[in-house]
Amino acid sequence: MEMQDKEVYLNDVQWDLMTVVQARQTILVAGRAFGKGMVHALWNRRNFERMPGSITGIVSPNGKRALTNTLPSMLVHWENWGLKRNIHWSIGIKPPKAWGWKEPIFPVQNYENVLAFCNGSVGYIISQDRSGTSNSQSYDAVDVDEAKFIDSEQFENETIPALRGNRQHFGKHFFHHSMLISSDMPVTKKGSWFLNYDKKCDPEVIELIRGLVYEINAINKKVRELRAKGINPPPYLRDHYKSLNRDLCRLRHVAVDYREVSTIDNLVVLGEAFIRQLKRDLPPLTFQTSVLCKRIGIARDGFYSSMTEEHKYSATNFSHLDNCEYDFDKLKDQSSLMDADVDPKKPICVAFDYNANINWLVAGQPRGRKLFVLKSFFVKYERKLKELVGDFCKYYRYHANKRVVFYFDNTAKQGAYAVDDTTFMNVIHNAFRANGWMVTLVDIGPAMNQMVKHLLINRMFAGQAKLKPMINRENNEDLLISIQTAGVYNGKKDKRGEKLAETEENLLESRTDGSDAFDTLCIGCENHPRSTSIVSVTSSF
Repeated sequence: MEMQDKEVYLNDVQWDLMTVVQARQTILVAGRAFGKGMVHALWNRRNFERMPGSITGIVSPNGKRALTNTLPSMLVHWENWGLKRNIHWSIGIKPPKAWGWKEPIFPVQNYENVLAFCNGSVGYIISQDRSGTSNSQSYDAVDVDEAKFIDSEQFENETIPALRGNRQHFGKHFFHHSMLISSDMPVTKKGSWFLNYDKKCDPEVIELIRGLVYEINAINKKVRELRAKGINPPPYLRDHYKSLNRDLCRLRHVAVDYREVSTIDNLVVLGEAFIRQLKRDLPPLTFQTSVLCKRIGIARDGFYSSMTEEHKYSATNFSHLDNCEYDFDKLKDQSSLMDADVDPKKPICVAFDYNANINWLVAGQPRGRKLFVLKSFFVKYERKLKELVGDFCKYYRYHANKRVVFYFDNTAKQGAYAVDDTTFMNVIHNAFRANGWMVTLVDIGPAMNQMVKHLLINRMFAGQAKLKPMINRENNEDLLISIQTAGVYNGKKDKRGEKLAETEENLLESRTDGSDAFDTLCIGCENHPRSTSIVSVTSSF
């Protein structure tokens, strides 16, 4: 496929979605690095260019994801195709009249959260955690990325009803009022809302579309051959061609195209080494859902049975994001400045889990009667505790109070990976100090009995203890998987999968290492408090 004289490679699924089927409703459930950004770039470019002056709703679960994931992954393709910022498109600013751009059909009152195109088309960036971005509009198309994080009820009540109107301008296009939804595989019931579209997809309609496209292409080929011989195509051929195109547009207009594809479908671009690296770096369940795109059953009577969706929150620091003014280079360098739930003047509580293959760090701050789980980190294989602490210190490099409260039990007093007499505790302590952080060591004693731990943490989730855990969903995606899939075996947390080799047969086992670090943080903050001051933040808890 060529765009502005530059050849663009599409994998088989991308080609089928965007050049063959082109259903009015497309739902793409695909693994990481499959190339969803390419699909969104193609889809939006078609709509923006072929419906001049139109309005698209670009829906994101929150501002942080919109600016660091959704928009950059799409706009980088536009740049590669020769569509340059402030020449062909702009974002966050009103295009000056000197640019000579056309006006949208409906005037834009505020361009602060708007992607503008030179032909007058605009895309409203809708952050579900930011009030006012889902304005009362009549959208001509709706684009949804990272759908597993979308609040489906808010989407159904605010966005879907706005996909209406403007038929007098664009009703002739089969893709008017089109919708693109993409995500990797969700692991929660709430995040699985878009999987229901598979029941709306009629495979026979999709096959009919492919058949019509094949026949139309055959006619085009025949016409080219006739003209090469100096023969005008007969009228019946032209009439048949028009009839096929009418039928094709009608089918595309009613079609729902639902796909579940893995990252491996983009193997030609990524290469086998990249897939192997993902397998090494990601916890097994994350690999299964986010790369292989497999549906995984969730433990409904698991170890954390009192945890609900109410224990998750979003906390975007809009002031910092706004100050970046859509400078995607700045936004790539992520830090705690993007988070509204961290008090920079207070210490951060941390807890770890130690394993030969994977090591976790979970960070939080207790405030009032809530324990805010701010962010979690993990390293695998050759990266160990020093690198893990380094990742934490890099993310929190702008944190004013460079002190951590390090909670640990007797497992931290063991020799680090059994190679010398240095303990895990000392490795971590020294790593923090080497990065310029002060450490308050809090020994919580022997590892708590599993049944006692189960009762304590579920009491915390139920609001029956001093602190209630609240987990930042954007900063703890892998931790949430570890927590939500932790089962019970013989009355204890099911940890049988932790020591199993990472093979194809065992990838379905949910590792609980991350949840163990979370447990230590909860126990430490609940039973051995060191920082309980209250602070107000602007957020969407």
